[in-house]
Amino acid sequence: MNSITTYNNSHSTKAPFRALGGALRIYLIGYMGVGKTTIGKKLAEVLDIGFIDLDKFIESKYHKTISELFSEVGEREFRLIEQKSLLEVSEIENVVISTGGGTPCFFDNIELMNRTGVTVYIHAEPEELAARLRASKTVRPIVSGKTKEELTPFITNHLSERERFYKQAQIIYKTDRLITKEHVYMTVNAIAQEIKYAVNQSFDIPDF
Repeated sequence: MNSITTYNNSHSTKAPFRALGGALRIYLIGYMGVGKTTIGKKLAEVLDIGFIDLDKFIESKYHKTISELFSEVGEREFRLIEQKSLLEVSEIENVVISTGGGTPCFFDNIELMNRTGVTVYIHAEPEELAARLRASKTVRPIVSGKTKEELTPFITNHLSERERFYKQAQIIYKTDRLITKEHVYMTVNAIAQEIKYAVNQSFDIPDF
C-alpha cells in the first residue's frame, strides 16, 4: 500500500517559497527505477506546470546518453556535469524536476534543492526496485551487468548509503507498486496533496 510517511518539518518549504515570490519548483528524488519520471510527468499535469527530467536535460545538452557520458568521462566528471545542470534547472520556475538517483548525494545538491524548492523522496523497498530495474529497458551504468541474484543485495547496500541524503527531503513518500495507471494516479494525487499542505500559505494550488 502506498502512503505518505513523513512531512519533514526540519526542511520546511514555506519560508524559502515566500522568498521566491510564489514560484513553484518541485524536485523528485530517490533511487533509480523508483518511478520519478513517470510520477513527475503526471504530477506536472495535475499541477499544470512544466516538467524536466534532469537526465534527459543533460543528454540533450551534451548529445550523449547518460551511459555514454559515464563511460567516456567517468563518474567524477559526470557528477560535475550533473551539478552544473541542476544549477541551471534550479532557476526555472513552475516546474517538476525528476532527478537522477545519485543527484542528491554529491556536492551540496540536496541543500540547493531544499533551498530552491520542495523536495520529495519517493521510497521503495530494494526487492521492488530490483524488479522494476530488471523490467526496465533503460541502461543504468551503475547496475549494468548485475545478475538477478546480485541485484537486490547490491541495491540494499547502495540504498543504505544514499538514504542519508534522500531522507533530507521535505516530503518522504513510500510506494510499493506502480503497476497500473490507478497506482500512478493514487501516488500522484497523494503527493500533490502533500505539496499543497507544504506550501499552502504561499500558493493557491487547486484541490484535487
